[in-house]
Amino acid sequence: MRLIAGLGNPGRAYEGTRHNVGFESLEVLARRCGSPVRRARFQGETAQVTIRGHSVLLLWPLTWMNLSGASVLAARDFYKIDHEDILVLCDDFQLPLDAIRLRAAGSGGGQNGLADVLARLGTTHVPRLRIGIGPVTPGWKTADFVLGRFAQEDRAVVQRMLERAADAAEEWVALGIEAAMNRYN
Repeated sequence: MRLIAGLGNPGRAYEGTRHNVGFESLEVLARRCGSPVRRARFQGETAQVTIRGHSVLLLWPLTWMNLSGASVLAARDFYKIDHEDILVLCDDFQLPLDAIRLRAAGSGGGQNGLADVLARLGTTHVPRLRIGIGPVTPGWKTADFVLGRFAQEDRAVVQRMLERAADAAEEWVALGIEAAMNRYN
């Protein structure tokens, strides 16, 4: 079993915000897998799918972004998933819009949801796919920027980026982090 967790904030007020691109890229994956039925589990919503012959649990933590680790930890422990078989999808305001970056390990890099996942799992050796939402608009506070919505003229670029993030996640499932990094970074 592999686990892909898309990070975001629950509720209609946060739909379409920059901070929720992790949720949105997971939605793209779910649609590609036939929009499976979701279950309320692990303080989130889950869907079990098959991607390129591999069993994968999709997880949308509903714990709020900065507490996402509780949900990921619960799923990891239930299924006894190795850390290298977990992929976290999250926004990154330090990456430009339309950029994605895969890493096998590292710090939270200023992304509080990812930092919480790493802290609760007790390791920095968890693959992650950062989805670019930056740069922060001059004069804006970072929190206001990430909780804001994309400009209408950026939506086509955002959709293309989400599709590419889903492609990279599928590659990670099928071939592993190194192959996915070589192809998408």
